[in-house]
Amino acid sequence: MKQKLPMTAARLSQTFERRTFMLGAIQGGVGLLLATRLGYLAVAENAKYKAASESNRVNLSLIPPRRGWVLDRNGAALASNRADFRVDLIPDRIVDADTTLAKLSGLLDLTPDHIADIKDKIGKSRGFQPVEVASKLEWDKFAAVSVRLPELPGVIPQRGYSRFYPSGAAVGHLVGYVGPASADDYVREHNPLLITPGFKIGKDSLEKAFEVRLRGVPGARRVEATASGKVVRDLGTREDVPGQPIQLTIHAGLQEYAARRIGLESGSVVVMDCLTGDLLAMVSMPCFDPNSFSDGIGRIEWKMLSEDDHVPLRNKVLRGLYPPGSTVKPMVALAFLEAGLDPHAAVNCAGGLRVGNRVFHCWNHHGHGSTDMMKGIYQSCDVYFYHFAQQIGMDKIAAMMRRMGLGQEFPMPYPGQSYGTVPDPAWKLRKYHKEWAVYDTVNATIGQGYMLVNPLQQAVYVSRLASGLKHMPRLLLDRHAPPPPSMGFRQEHLDLIHAAMNEVVNGRGTAGKARLPIPGVQMAGKTGTAQVVGLNIGNGKGGQWKHRDHGHFICFAPFDKPRYACAVAIEHGGGSPAAYPIARDVMTYLFDQTKAMAALDEYERQWGGNLQQRMAAKYAAYAAQYGATAPAAPDDDEASKEVEQDNKPVAEPDSPETDAASPAPEPEPGPAPAPPSPPQPAAQPQTPGATASGASGQ
Repeated sequence: MKQKLPMTAARLSQTFERRTFMLGAIQGGVGLLLATRLGYLAVAENAKYKAASESNRVNLSLIPPRRGWVLDRNGAALASNRADFRVDLIPDRIVDADTTLAKLSGLLDLTPDHIADIKDKIGKSRGFQPVEVASKLEWDKFAAVSVRLPELPGVIPQRGYSRFYPSGAAVGHLVGYVGPASADDYVREHNPLLITPGFKIGKDSLEKAFEVRLRGVPGARRVEATASGKVVRDLGTREDVPGQPIQLTIHAGLQEYAARRIGLESGSVVVMDCLTGDLLAMVSMPCFDPNSFSDGIGRIEWKMLSEDDHVPLRNKVLRGLYPPGSTVKPMVALAFLEAGLDPHAAVNCAGGLRVGNRVFHCWNHHGHGSTDMMKGIYQSCDVYFYHFAQQIGMDKIAAMMRRMGLGQEFPMPYPGQSYGTVPDPAWKLRKYHKEWAVYDTVNATIGQGYMLVNPLQQAVYVSRLASGLKHMPRLLLDRHAPPPPSMGFRQEHLDLIHAAMNEVVNGRGTAGKARLPIPGVQMAGKTGTAQVVGLNIGNGKGGQWKHRDHGHFICFAPFDKPRYACAVAIEHGGGSPAAYPIARDVMTYLFDQTKAMAALDEYERQWGGNLQQRMAAKYAAYAAQYGATAPAAPDDDEASKEVEQDNKPVAEPDSPETDAASPAPEPEPGPAPAPPSPPQPAAQPQTPGATASGASGQ
């Protein structure tokens, strides 16, 4: 066994020194590591931590860009921006939503239904998505919120610009509306601008189609702030770059006038320039107010829109489909002429025509007597067209209809046009596996049966018929566009059709009350009444609104030198007498705004005010009745889907027609023309380039 050496003073000293050295070495190593790390942070990571420090001291916020304006052909604003004081909420920064909203309600005078709408939006929003509380605030209310921010976490008062539509509902379907970006929008773009309070994107129509062009480039603001977020000083601002404007062919005054003149009816008005194909008005009524949609649709307004059987969310110009009725007869007559029929060839109308073992009735059961082409058009004689359509054949008639624009989809900045149906033997065989029958020709010849058109197609048809030019409807203004090519019609054929359509309004025709009150200017036109239900349900003139006949009127003026073409379609108006007074006044506006406005003022006194006043009165009635108990409005994405649903094309019949449609009655012929008066100078049309001042929307 090895003997342990005794601990001496020398040995103890040696052990202590060794341990001290080792501990010192460790401490030195740790110190060296710390010094190395500090050096690395101070030198290599200097930029990173300097930036982090700067970000704690400096706040950078985006400034939403001002959207580009939408202008009419004269530079008047259809969609603009205006200075706005607004208050938003950021849901994930709110401590107590009920307390915050109660305080805001007292400061901003919010109604119970408005508070309920805000709570709905907070519940549906993602935490980072701002929720609008109020906009277009007066300065004193905005200031009252601003000074109370320490007790209102999550509340953001802002000064900026908001989208504004001066004509309101008159341009809802034409221009569209804007709204906050959805979560799906953010996923697609990952752009922080989309979640910036106050920023909105296009949600429908032109606002959506031209989003990239209208959006602009955001600005930015740098401020020095304390740890609690209090702003110490402003370090600089980079101004936003506004979006680019777009200029339309639309005449703003005419657009608003037509929207107001439709009044209590449900329908559309389309006006085209016969020289260029420019769309001067494209109106679908009733309509939503895009200002309300842009601020976030509330429960009261949504209930109004969703319960309206006139379907204000549907763009009837592009997506409404109707049997055109007798408005097709001038076009069918042109097909007869092009096929070689003598316009003086006549048939005796005794109130009907026997074909095989059936009698196909004329709308006038008393008959029209001997009827040639002119009389067939201005008296709208069904028997004339029944007789000669069988000789010419449906293939030639259908080819003319397509040539005139029916059944076509035009290059317009709107998705999902309803192109309708122009039937012919090949179409029926392909669609239903059935052979074409004589009653199919009879139905198509009077604009019923399978035939479906939209109002834009009718406007294109009448503009081509009036001018002899192959117009394509144009919405974006291009003053240097090449002139449209000729349709290739013989001028004597057009002259005969024009003369017959002039007789419809100014002679022995069916629309004497459509005459223009303009000395020296005559309007040519054609009425059309399309049945909605069979005579076993109703006569189409009265009873339930949904059972009444549709009314159509197509026209152009001046008759001898066409400049403007117009198509009016009124849903369930009881026939063409609901359509042609509107066309008369709309066309009058283009020649004499004073006379047109005088007529409109009289109508609006009977209707209970102008468009804005009637909508405000209806809103007030709904708010008084339902208030906060009305069902919650959908969020922006759901609302957009509802709009799309209401704009789905009308489906073609699932089963084929098996009989001839009874022609709807046309209006009785107007009074005999007055004896010739001394010649007067013709009124000059107010060109689309002139500024409209008569339809201010007051």
